[in-house]
Amino acid sequence: MSANELWGGRFAKGPAEIMERINASIDFDRRLYQQDITGSIAHSNMLIAKGIISREDGEKIQEGLRTILREIEAGNFKTDPALEDIHMHVEARLRELIGDAAGRLHTARSRNDQVATDMRLWVRDTMDHLDGELKDLQTALVDLADSEADTVMPGFTHLQAAQPVTFGHHMLAYTEMFARDRGRLQDARARLNECPLGSAALAGTSFPIDREMTAKELGFDRPTANSLDGVSDRDFALEFLSFASICSMHLSRLAEEIVIWSSAQFRFVECSDSFSTGSSIMPQKKNPDAAELIRGKAGRSSGAFNTLLMMMKGLPMTYGKDMQEDKEPVFDAADNLQLCLAAMTGMISDLTVNREILKAASGAGFSTATDLADWLVRSLNMPFRNAHHVTGALVKLAETKNCGLEDLSLQDMQGVEPAITEDVFDVLGVDNSVASRTSYGGTSPQNVKEQVKLWKSRLAGGA
Repeated sequence: MSANELWGGRFAKGPAEIMERINASIDFDRRLYQQDITGSIAHSNMLIAKGIISREDGEKIQEGLRTILREIEAGNFKTDPALEDIHMHVEARLRELIGDAAGRLHTARSRNDQVATDMRLWVRDTMDHLDGELKDLQTALVDLADSEADTVMPGFTHLQAAQPVTFGHHMLAYTEMFARDRGRLQDARARLNECPLGSAALAGTSFPIDREMTAKELGFDRPTANSLDGVSDRDFALEFLSFASICSMHLSRLAEEIVIWSSAQFRFVECSDSFSTGSSIMPQKKNPDAAELIRGKAGRSSGAFNTLLMMMKGLPMTYGKDMQEDKEPVFDAADNLQLCLAAMTGMISDLTVNREILKAASGAGFSTATDLADWLVRSLNMPFRNAHHVTGALVKLAETKNCGLEDLSLQDMQGVEPAITEDVFDVLGVDNSVASRTSYGGTSPQNVKEQVKLWKSRLAGGA
């Protein structure tokens, strides 16, 4: 059957070759085949139940659809750009298999509500899969936080040493980020879960269909309430791409830290050989290429979001062929995010943490200066701004002597503030510093272990 026949009797001749090329989407929308067939089976079940088509025709249709599914999965399904998309390919092949009965499947529906349903099903399936991938990454981060709960490292602001923190606390920060990503994904899924099938081209249908039945069979919470919105809404795809953009940004931040930390200048961590590559000319190189590629691919997700946003912004109600352009950015973002999540989970699981180097670096840059200022407030009842000034003077003195704050003598300190006592040295070590940060959400090993326990319980429960 030619594309011309599927369109009906309106056209006297077929499209120009260039029109076929720009119009065809089969090269990318063929991946909707499973959702398309699932939706068609649900639609035919409803048509049978409502007496709109005979049970005999309905059973032929369903057997034909299952045959097509097996053909596609076996790689035996031929495509033709003249048939435009996966929907028309399935319909054409169904007619070859069962004859005229195939033409009854399209009763009370349009390609407009059909493709809107297929896309929702595909995005929903992808959301569920990515939620599992994110959970795996969180599990890897929590396991690393557990093993490094006591490992002291420098915390940074402006990429300058700020205060000591624990490596476990740092990993839990990313666990929280990815938890918000999962929350965004689950919120978007809830809004997505309405079924457009039955909206037909844009105005609904005069056939006595049961939209609640098809929605329920396809796992939706309810049918969409407005037929115009049902065929023209792509908010669900935009929300998915917004999630993908934010999640990719979080992955990129973690990747950037791995790139920095694994450099010869830092040596905080080492990536395993499984997630590194070498150089074609420098035999000593071990490059964190997996992390760099994750960092680079983040731009594709945000680009996909903007592509769809710009495509949708100028469209009047309801469906325009522009909306065919929703698929490639969604597919590309989903593929790349899945790949990046798997790669990051592997890297985190295989990461070697150089504890001694981290501890040595954690005292650099006078990182316990805030602990000293806090001690002056607590022990000497000094206003914090005064304590800030005294501490700044002591830092300047230590710089002059080319030593750390903990290396100043009590006499040196009392030359700046006579009330300082020997007890001040209890707060100047990096281990003492992190141990003291017991406020809720703080970096102390005690807090990290409590959060690890909580996260393990959450993740074991599916949250």
